[in-house]
Parts: sequence; C-alpha cells; structure tokens
Amino acid sequence: MTPTRRDLVAASGAVLAAATLGMPAVLGQAKARVVVVGGGPGGATAAKYIARDGGGRIAVTLVEEHEVYQSCFHSNLYIGGFKSYEQLLHRYDALTAAYGITLARQRAARIERDRKNVVLADGTRLPYDRLVLSPGIDLKYDSVPGWSQDAEEIMPHGWKPGRQTLLIREKLDAVPDGGTIVMIAPPNPYRCPPGPYERASMFAHVLKSTGRTKARVVILDPKDSFSKQGVFMPDWEKRYGTMIEWLGPRVHDGIKSVDPAKGTVVTGFETYENCAFVNVIPAQMAGAVAREAGLAPAGGYCAIDPATMKSTVDPAVFVLGDACIAGDMPKSAFSANNQAKVAAMVACSELAGEPAFPARYFNTCWSLVAPDDAIKVGGRYEPRDGRIAATETFISQPGESDEVRRQTQAENLAWYEAISADIFT
Repeated sequence: MTPTRRDLVAASGAVLAAATLGMPAVLGQAKARVVVVGGGPGGATAAKYIARDGGGRIAVTLVEEHEVYQSCFHSNLYIGGFKSYEQLLHRYDALTAAYGITLARQRAARIERDRKNVVLADGTRLPYDRLVLSPGIDLKYDSVPGWSQDAEEIMPHGWKPGRQTLLIREKLDAVPDGGTIVMIAPPNPYRCPPGPYERASMFAHVLKSTGRTKARVVILDPKDSFSKQGVFMPDWEKRYGTMIEWLGPRVHDGIKSVDPAKGTVVTGFETYENCAFVNVIPAQMAGAVAREAGLAPAGGYCAIDPATMKSTVDPAVFVLGDACIAGDMPKSAFSANNQAKVAAMVACSELAGEPAFPARYFNTCWSLVAPDDAIKVGGRYEPRDGRIAATETFISQPGESDEVRRQTQAENLAWYEAISADIFT
C-alpha cells in the first residue's frame, strides 16, 4: 500500500520524538547500536545481556583486543596451586555464536563522544547510540618511588592478567628457604580489596607445603587497616605462625624507595635487602580510554549515576566495574557482573522499549587462606543519596569451624564456575 501524506507526517513525528528522547528511530531503520569496550566481567556480561534481552532490536559490538580472557579473579588460586592456568582462560566464541554479538578484535584507541564514535587502533570508527565502557584499571607506575613499568618484570605486580600472573608464580617457586618476600600493598581504592591478603596467604601456603618454613612474607601496607583483617590475621597465625607479617604505615613509616636491580625496599623504619622477590601492587586508576574521554579526573575513576550506571558526564555512556566510582560496592568481578546487568536493563529499556526495574546490587568476595579454609565478605546495595549504598553486609567470623570454612570454599569454587558461565556462555 502506498503511504499517504498523513502516514509520512506521523512517521516523521515518531522520528522526532525518538530523537528528542535520545532513542534511535526504529521505523524502517537499522537496529539501535551499542558498542561495549572491554571483555571482562563487566563488558562481556553487558554485551551478552543487551544482545539477549534487546528483543532483536539492538546490534551489539564488543571491542576486545585479546582473543582469550584470563580472569584476575581466582588467579590467586593458581598462584597457590589450587587451579591450573588453563582454568583461568575464557573465550568469546559462545557469545558471538549464541547472541549474534560482533567481536572487534582491536584496542579501542579513543572515544569521540561528540560524534558518538569509538575509534579503533586501525582508525575504524564504530558509531553508537549507547556506549558501555568497562576498561578495568591502569596502574600508577610512579606511585612507588624507584619502581616503574620497566621494573615490572623484576618486581611484578600481578594485578593485570596474563604474563604478570605467571611471573608471580615463577618468582614464588624460586624463593629459597629463609628468603623474604616483600609485598607492597596498594592504597584505596583498588581492584579486589581482599586480593593482596589472599595472595599473601597463598605465598605462605606454597612455602610451607614445599618445606620452606624459614621463608617469610612481609606486607608493607599504606593503609591503617584492610578488608577482612579481623579474620585474615587470626587465620594467618593459626595456619602459618609468624611466616606472614603485616605492617601498617604507623609501623613502617612509608615506602621511601625500591631498587629493582638490588632487590631492596627502603621504608622509614627499615631497609629490606636482597629480597627473594618484591611484589609491588601500586595505586590504580580507571583505564586510559575512559580517562582520555573526559569521564574521569586525571588519575581517578569515573563518577556514575547509581540508578543506571551511566556516567554523570555523558548520559549516553555507561561505566562499569573497576573503572567506576561505585560507592560502597568494592571493585570486584561479582560487582562488575552485577552492575552490567543493571546497565543492560537500562539500555534495553531505552533502546528497545523493554521493561526496567529499580536497580539492586549484590556482591560477595571470597578469599582462600589455606586448603579448605576460605572466608568471605559481601552485601546488598541500592541507590541512595546519590551513591550506591550498602543496605546489608556480612563477613566471616574468626574461629569458625573447619566445616563452615570448607563450605565457604565450596561456595567460592561454585561461584567461579557459575559466573564464568554467566559471562562467557
């Protein structure tokens, strides 16, 4: 049937209304476009749920330069010998096959927010109606005097996946009996708050289980306290005696310098010489692509609307996971996966007319201290007073029975399998 003038006027009115609302016009037009940058727990989850729940009205492109994702979560279990490296690896094949997601295997070089384009490393421009950024963290290489990116092979951080994870285990295996490992913990806020202390536990477990009982692990912390401290420290004493020593800033008086060539760490109180190895976990910030897009202050993280996960700078952009300021929610894989589902719901509502509900968030962080001895912390959260606020929290308690700790570790292992499937299949 030939459209009448009235039909054409009505259609143009629909187009104008959609543009006014910031929504793509769908009358006789291509699908709405969502570009997702970053293929970790935040980005891959968002890509999957937008493609799955968009009613066939949204085209999703996932920008990720790596063919295989190595999870940072549970990498400490690899270091401790409880998982193989292969168990940390995940591919994107199922996402593209099952949900029709387009995978752009390149680095996102920059964001043109004024034109709504993501520019890839080869110059290709990907236009978007909505952009989801989940670029993770960058390290502040100048935050520890004497340390730098050139020194990360000698004094590894292990806080980004891949070679660094393998290097930490290689360094640990080479520690002699009687040797000293110095860990420099990061200041807040940083990826995985309990992570450094679980890693110290895994260091001690490997040393003890291989007969290197005279070795020690010294944690030099810029913070006066740390996540699960009241549970970690009694467990350390029970499992490892004096092998792990935690020193806060009032004791060590600050990190004055490190010397990668000599394996030396100088504090205001003591100099650690000829260290078996030094694990430097520096200060952190949002990934460069988000900072350079003007979504975060220099050296900082991205502010978001707690009800939608949208950037407070640009309502066409969602920022997830480690790169965002999420109030009481920690920077964790669980958090990123959960935030992605809120962002996906909002994107599907705006672009495809799907229903949306009030945002609710959840998180749990498990930490393995020794074989079959895991502890956890977590909570429920909701938007409140302009931030994501905790409404309920829980934490493991000192002195729990061996059975409770075994059950907690069983939860931990089951969660990894479940969240991996939720993200990548």
